Amino acid sequence: MTTAITTSQTIGPFSHEAWQWAMDLGTAASAAAAGITFDGTIYDGDGTPINDAQIEVWQPGAEHAEAALDVPAFRRIPSDDQGGFTFTLADIGAQPGQPVAYVTVFARGLVKHQFTAVFLADDPALATSAILEQVPAARRPTLLAAKTSDGKYRWDIRMQGDMETAFFDYV
Repeated sequence: MTTAITTSQTIGPFSHEAWQWAMDLGTAASAAAAGITFDGTIYDGDGTPINDAQIEVWQPGAEHAEAALDVPAFRRIPSDDQGGFTFTLADIGAQPGQPVAYVTVFARGLVKHQFTAVFLADDPALATSAILEQVPAARRPTLLAAKTSDGKYRWDIRMQGDMETAFFDYV
């Protein structure tokens, strides 16, 4: 008998153990040490941090800057016990109005992984972004990472609720 369950429906509660073999996170982070660092927390619909999410990040245009890595321009980051995550991307220069990265979220309880993007809030070309124009104005702030006093960027992911991160469907 064949089952209709897909791979995106089977993340289960064990992704932290099962997926870590596939990516040496330390190598990717150190290769982009002079890059752009993001700190954030992933929350469920009740505002509770999700401690077992996997966040995959792809940075378009970074392939040449990270050619020495096994998987250039890609990060897989598990959330920590408090739902926190950190990733560093190569600083490849401004891509005005474009996301700095595309993000896929996997978590226990999701029937299907979710797709989103993160933009730098201090990008002066955001007003002309073709991607942001597709998102209702009230939801656009959920895609913006704000620069903090230490030079990093802060971007939280909210899976549901009033400030739910804008997620995209691909057709």
